[in-house]
Amino acid sequence: MPANPIGLSTFILASPFSFEDAWAFDRVAELGYDVIEVCIEDPQRITSEWLVHESQRTGTDVGICGAFGPDRDVSDPDPRRRDNGMAYLRGCVDVAAVVGSPHVAGPMFSATGRAELLEPGERQARWQNAVESLRAVADYAGDRGVRLAIEPLNRFETDMVNTIEQGLNLCDDIGRQNVGLLVDTFHMNIEEKDIADAVRKAGSRIFHVQVSENDRGTPGSGHVPWDSFFDSLKDINYSGQIVVESFLPTVKEIARAVSLWRPVAPSMESLSEDGLAFVKSMLRERSER
Repeated sequence: MPANPIGLSTFILASPFSFEDAWAFDRVAELGYDVIEVCIEDPQRITSEWLVHESQRTGTDVGICGAFGPDRDVSDPDPRRRDNGMAYLRGCVDVAAVVGSPHVAGPMFSATGRAELLEPGERQARWQNAVESLRAVADYAGDRGVRLAIEPLNRFETDMVNTIEQGLNLCDDIGRQNVGLLVDTFHMNIEEKDIADAVRKAGSRIFHVQVSENDRGTPGSGHVPWDSFFDSLKDINYSGQIVVESFLPTVKEIARAVSLWRPVAPSMESLSEDGLAFVKSMLRERSER
């Protein structure tokens, strides 16, 4: 299996991530991760120049993902919200281009938490808004050598794209080669009939991978079918980043957003250390076969 860079999400460390969190780069480097995945929750709190400085200081690569609230909803009927969402995404693309992230990742098709029972016509209109908005952002990103990795979410967090198949349909409708998928084992564990089959179906259109346990805890501590999942990544020759994106109630903003009301790991330290060790073991086993 390819030597995938392994990353840790800033969601585990601090939220919203900002200039005050330079210590996170040190901690990620000390733990032995290759990548720190920075979620740009508030663009006013970080700059690409600062990220480059911290990346170079610690020898840690940077990946970029987005955070999508109601005011950044590119599917919304209100054109002002769509425009704001596109402007935000273009800003994320600009940061990714400067820091060397191969992608901007996340559920960029709608607002996270927007889950409604819509009439078919309204649902189609929202879908088309997302398609047109993301196509425009994809063209902007393509000119800067950045890809968009769209993340399907579980049914409690969105009504638009829950499965890999729906994600592929969205990519097809957008119709740009630099648009693919981010697959996340937490969401897949809820929505997919067979996680490994879904990965194989997506194949080379998987641009990014996030790993988390079925309870959003440390990978390897629950019942996600990890062996078949990593086998499927090997089958498609996936060579991109694999980022541990788990959560703890200590980061209150994130805990509230993902409905995490109890600790699913003893500490951030144990989650980060054990998650890295587990992903390394999975990759090592497959490289030795």
